[in-house]
Formats: sequence, structure tokens, C-alpha cells
Amino acid sequence: MADLKKLLIDGILVEVDPAMTIIQAAEVAGVEIPRFCYHERLTIAGNCRMCLVEVVGGPPKPAASCAMQVRDLRGGPNGEPAVVKTNTPMVKKAREGVMEFLLINHPLDCPICDQGGECDLQDQAVAYGIDFSRYREPKRASEDLDLGPLVDTHMTRCISCTRCVRFTSEVAGILQMGQTGRGEDAEITTYLAGTLDSNLQGNIIDLCPVGALTSKPYAFTARPWELSKTESIDVMDALGSNIRIDTKGREVMRILPRNHDGVNEEWISDKTRFIWDGLRRQRLDTPYIRENGKLRKAGWGEALVAAAAAMKGKRVAGLVGDLVPVEAAYALKALVEGMGGHVECRTDGARLPAGNRGAYVGTARIEDIDSAKMILLVGTNPRVEAPVLNARIRKAWTTGARVGVIGVPVDLSYDYDYVGPARADLEALTKVDHSAVRDVPTVVIVGQGALNEADGAAVLAHAVKLAEVTASKLMILHTAAARVGAMDVGAVTEGGLPAAVDGAEVIYNLGADEVDIAPGPFVIYQGSHGDRGANRADIILPGAAYTEEAGLFVNTEGRPQQALRAGFAPGEAKENWAILRALSAELGATQPWDSQGALRARIVADHPHLGALDLVPENTLAPLELRDMGTADFRNAFKGFYLTNPIARASKVMGELAALEADRAKMKLAAE
Repeated sequence: MADLKKLLIDGILVEVDPAMTIIQAAEVAGVEIPRFCYHERLTIAGNCRMCLVEVVGGPPKPAASCAMQVRDLRGGPNGEPAVVKTNTPMVKKAREGVMEFLLINHPLDCPICDQGGECDLQDQAVAYGIDFSRYREPKRASEDLDLGPLVDTHMTRCISCTRCVRFTSEVAGILQMGQTGRGEDAEITTYLAGTLDSNLQGNIIDLCPVGALTSKPYAFTARPWELSKTESIDVMDALGSNIRIDTKGREVMRILPRNHDGVNEEWISDKTRFIWDGLRRQRLDTPYIRENGKLRKAGWGEALVAAAAAMKGKRVAGLVGDLVPVEAAYALKALVEGMGGHVECRTDGARLPAGNRGAYVGTARIEDIDSAKMILLVGTNPRVEAPVLNARIRKAWTTGARVGVIGVPVDLSYDYDYVGPARADLEALTKVDHSAVRDVPTVVIVGQGALNEADGAAVLAHAVKLAEVTASKLMILHTAAARVGAMDVGAVTEGGLPAAVDGAEVIYNLGADEVDIAPGPFVIYQGSHGDRGANRADIILPGAAYTEEAGLFVNTEGRPQQALRAGFAPGEAKENWAILRALSAELGATQPWDSQGALRARIVADHPHLGALDLVPENTLAPLELRDMGTADFRNAFKGFYLTNPIARASKVMGELAALEADRAKMKLAAE
């Protein structure tokens, strides 16, 4: 690490890395410097000039603090530290001038602007601007862009900070936005008037410091001060992105990211952000019982009695769905296994070894991708399965990491070395001499598409072998938010899904909507939406969605995190653990907890690592038995991004995006 350098910022002495810019050093000192174009996760543009400061002994004019490094500052003649001032008359006058120029063409849209109340331009105009305008000429107007069904544009409000351009090109990896013209004619636009083709495009709404880019589905529905804000965890993929759920009354109005450097930084995928309209549609809000082939409404008492009667004395199997919190999976396991039945969470057929946490979670943390110099993807398309993780891989690639792919060749938004499509390519790689690169930080990422075939266990064994011979860290990229937590509490059956349901007379389906249950068994479905699982059910018990109950979720790296309840379930729907507790009483095997706190205490007593929230336990990676993998090509877990769970399939916005994705796939390029 370079020698630290001292400097005085507004009289506060700090010691920082010389490579830091003045604006970063000011943050270390706790001094606020206003900014519009600067963002700590994007490259430096230096074009808004709002962050001007005075450098004592420097040029007789303000300096842009985002673009000047600490190493370029000169100290005093006797070794005194460099001095920077952010509140002098020179700086005040410069900021007022910059703000006056920014407001010359900015429209007075504040009363109708969705950014009102959380707008950087409003806040900084009040804090650093002047209270009058000398401009009397007509304001410039710009044409709005059509970026698709997610991002609404009002380009007359744009101040050309270029945050959106830098995000889409640097983080999302699409080269569709740019700036044309000069001076007053400068405009942000898209090439060939195209809509954005990215699963991360919604993040430019958060980045825009004015109201030029806003959320199209959320437009004109609420003001920020009307919303109740709840910190929670996303379940649209297994990354465990930290989110904030904003509700108005009983309805979720929007979902925003929370910063977590170890998981999602401050980005979320478009499915995470815009899924909320699916929470309102096709909801199960009362119990149902099927009679004469038709479902009829029933009360809770009648439905629980009917479910208990169907289960007593029968061979019962339990299925754990992809969006289920740990508490519900644990309660179902206790209920079904108490009746002599089996429970299974690997409903997609993934050959993940029960009880071997190092093999079904891996040894890598998400943060390890940042420092990796080599990354190998096996049977996965992270751009679809975990877009935010894919952006992290892209960030490592931009800093020099090499990426290799074994599996389906797809556009990942970065260049990679294509090793091959088949299992033979993975096996060949394990036999190569890797002694020359054992000291190179490497991460092997194995997707569910590689593990949910019949030879998935053999594929995993070879991936573990490859991690061993290359001294790499292994990451199992899950696609189901509930999977790791359910496996941690042992909601698995030796032999997987076929063994669990073999001979079962009753199947208790806890939100497993991606499974086709064959005719024959009596099916009790507990879930939040009228999807595939409810269509097959003989009894339906309406449960809460992920925004409507507190719960633990363990992400793909094995980090336990807590989701909090943002609202209440509609109608007669109840929390999932509470339904199972009530059913256990009807079965005469009352579970020994009367509250979620007591249930969680029992879980932590049995599995202590689940009580250490936001900590990633260290896992050991023991070699697995190497077996023949066959010769087939790998297939990815998902064909599409938007319709992977019942909430997404109920969402009108996700339906529009899926249709747009299908249309885009049919379009031919000019060269074709």
C-alpha cells in the first residue's frame, strides 16, 4: 500500500491514500461536498462542477474535488500538510454560479415530478444555490426517450451528469446510451432510438439526481413522505440482495436497493425492483377445498380439519418451494417427518449433497469475485440467474480478470474464453497441470443447470476436483432463494425428489410452483398465488408472500439474512409458519412453539450458524467421489429471466418484459 498522505480539510486533519480524490478524502473527514455527476461506483466524469473547493496554495480558482487526487496537492514549505477549504467565499460564489447555470434550462416541474421530495437538485439548490434567477429567456426543451416499459424519461429536466450513460456502459455492460451535441445542444440519447436491453436498467432511476429518469410503473402513485419504509431481503434470486420495501397502506408501491458491499453493493435487478405489482394479482386470500372437481371457498377451521383428515394415517411427502423462509421449511420438516414422511427442497432435481455444506454452498464469498484474477463459469448464465452477481463478475473483468465458460455460449456483457459446451471439457480441465496458476486468485462458479441433470452429482464432484487442483474457491450459484436455508435445516431426502414422493398418498406442497405433480396423490397446497401448485391442489391454504412475513433467508454464499414484514397478507391469508403450527394442533402433534421468536430460537439451537445474521460461515470442501459424467452438453437453468416464479408470472410488468424479450430474440440484425 502506498504511503499515506496528510491533509487539512476545513481544519480537520486526515491521513489518506494519495490515490484518493479530494471528495473521497472529505468523506473520510466527515465533510460534505455537494455533487451531481460523481458516484463512488462509477468512473469520474468531472462535468457538473458542483464539487468545487479551494486548494490553498494552488491555482487562484476553484478545483473540482472529484477529479483532483490527493497526491497532486502541495504541502507547506516546511512539510506542513496540504490545505483544502470547502466553505470559503470563493467556493460559495462558485457553487452559486454552477447552480444558476444548471437551473437556467431546468423546468419548474417540481409539483408534478416523481423525484419531488427526494431530489438532489432540490436539496442542493436550497443548500448551496441563490434565491433568485437572472434568466428571462425561454428555456430549452428536449424530446423524451422511449427506454422501454420500466424507465420513464423527461429529458428537459436532464442536467447532463452522464451517470446513466456510465452505469449502462460500465456496470450493466450495454452500449446503448450516450451524449450527442455540444453546449446547449448536448443531449443524452440512445443509439438508433432503441429501448434498453438489460436486466439492471432500473438502477439508473436511483442514480439520476434529478427527475429526468423515473420509474414508469410507479409514476404518479405516491409521494415519498406518504410511504412506510421497511428494510428486507430480496427472494427473486438466491443472491439475497438487500432491499427497502416502500408501502402505502396495505400495498407495496415500490422496491429500492439498500447498500451492502458484501452482497449487492447498491444495485438490484429489474425483477427485484418491479415485481411488486405481482403481489397484488392472482392472490390466494381464503382457503379452498376441491369438491366434485371444483374448488369452493372454505373457512380456516374447515380447511385445517379437512387437511388433517387427509393426512392422518397416510404416507405424506412435503415439498419446499423456492420462496419459502427458513422458519416455514423447518416447521414443515418437523410436521411431515413427525408423521414418518419425507421432505424435499431440491424440487428442480439438483444433485446437491445433503449434510455437506461445503459442497452445496461452496467456499467462496461474493466479495471474492472482486479480487479474483480468474473466474470459471460452469453450466450457468449469471446474467439471467443473478444479474447483480454478473455485474460483479464484469467489474472484475474490467480490472483484468480472465473469465472462462464451460456450457452454453451466451452474451454475458463481457468477453470470456470459451472452453467448450460439454462435460468432457470440464473433465479435461481437471486433468491439466495447473501448478503455474495455483497462486492466482481463482473462483469456480457452478450453476444449477450443471447440477439438475441425472449426473449432477458427478459434475459437482469434478467441479470440486477442479477447485482442488487449481487451489480455487468454489461457489454454487443457486437460483432459489429458499434452497440453502432449507438444506441447512435438513429439509432433504436421500435420493432427492423421486425418493421423497415415491409411494406418497398425500403431498404437502409448500409453495413449490415449479413442480408438476402426477395424478394420484392428494395435494395440499400452501402458498400465496394462484399458480401451478394451486391448480393441482385438493386443498388450498393461503399463505403470506415474502413482503408480508418476517423470515430468515440464506443466500447463495451461505449468509443468513433477515427479511422483515412490510405489510399484511390479503384477506384470510396467514403467515406460513403459523399455518403449519395450527395444522399440527389438528393432527394431534402440536408443535412446541407459539410464536415465530420461539420457532427461530429452536432453529438456532439446532443450527447455530443461522443465528449469526449477515455472517458467512467458513465451509470446508472435502473431495467427492469421482464418477462418470457422460458426454452431454451443459444446459442453463433458465431460458428466460422474467417469469421464473409465481409472483413474477402474476406481474403485468414482468409479462410485458417477457414479451419484449421474446420479440427482441426474433429480431434480425442488419448483417443477417
